[in-house]
Amino acid sequence: MLSSDRNSLAEKYLVDDLPGARQMGSRLYGILAKFDAGAPVSEASRAYLLANKLHCLHALLEGRTDFDAFTREAAIQRAHRMKMAEIAASEAADEEARRKAERVAASAEIFADPQYKRRQEVKQLKRRFNLGYIEPERYPRTIRLLQSLANDERLQPKDVMWLQVGDEDCWTNEVATAWHLVEAKVLTAAWRETKDPWDAINASSHWRKAGNPEVAISLTEDALAATEKSAPKVRSALATTRGAALRAVNRHAEAKALGEEAHALAPNDYRPCTLLGAVHMELNEIIAGHEWFMKAEERGADKAAVDHDIKALLARMPDAERDRIRAFLLNQDPERFAWLRSKRGPAHKIAQVR
Repeated sequence: MLSSDRNSLAEKYLVDDLPGARQMGSRLYGILAKFDAGAPVSEASRAYLLANKLHCLHALLEGRTDFDAFTREAAIQRAHRMKMAEIAASEAADEEARRKAERVAASAEIFADPQYKRRQEVKQLKRRFNLGYIEPERYPRTIRLLQSLANDERLQPKDVMWLQVGDEDCWTNEVATAWHLVEAKVLTAAWRETKDPWDAINASSHWRKAGNPEVAISLTEDALAATEKSAPKVRSALATTRGAALRAVNRHAEAKALGEEAHALAPNDYRPCTLLGAVHMELNEIIAGHEWFMKAEERGADKAAVDHDIKALLARMPDAERDRIRAFLLNQDPERFAWLRSKRGPAHKIAQVR
């Protein structure tokens, strides 16, 4: 049956306000269709009409009223149903509004609760700094220090050491970057005020480690111009940190020149040597790079620090270059560089190097 026919049937028997009267397959629609077609209607169906207070329709099916009388009474019954439905809908809307107001009030109370605010702040801190579980005994101090970093407040050296060595899971890359950024800002401000070159030197290192080597490059340019008559040690340190920043943006030729200048100014300082070792390695000048790293160790560089530098530069290299350097270093000193052995074993052919 078409939808228009179903609507007409519901309207004919004045039950068009009831959704089931138009829905094929519903109990009420089946009763209407049978009766309208002259088919017998079961006792169960007649009982259904009474149970749903469709008394006029029940009387029509029973033959206790004619169709004209039915339409008059059914119209009154339909108007009453619609009025009651309107009242019920209004009451339901009022009840929903009341419940919503209660939920809003409850939420406002929760949001205003200091403990709730504290929990949310902690969640945001942990998410920002990529922290997972924190040991209960370390929790209060860790959160306090993270809040300081989030507010661009400088940490005491003892607090930095506590975060770094107490629990490696607390010194995430995000925490380290935030700390370097705070230090960079503080030291740069100090340099602008006092012109102490060591503030600029340390600030440059922190800017680079915070992922802002361009700022370090600009800062060291100003600092070098202001320290033309400074001691060789100062000029060497500025050239080294500037070279490291230039290396970070792949300006290797400039970084190499600055490393050589820094070494000439302070030939016994290992720092220019580690810079030159990394630059030569990245320029695929492996022999020269290895020699500069060895010079750094001869001048006091910690082997673990040199290993860390080598690991860091290898991590940024394509596989082929990384394997080439690994093979060369293992060939030079298998024990010294045993940590470089690949899980695939020492089967890599040692490449010819410059």
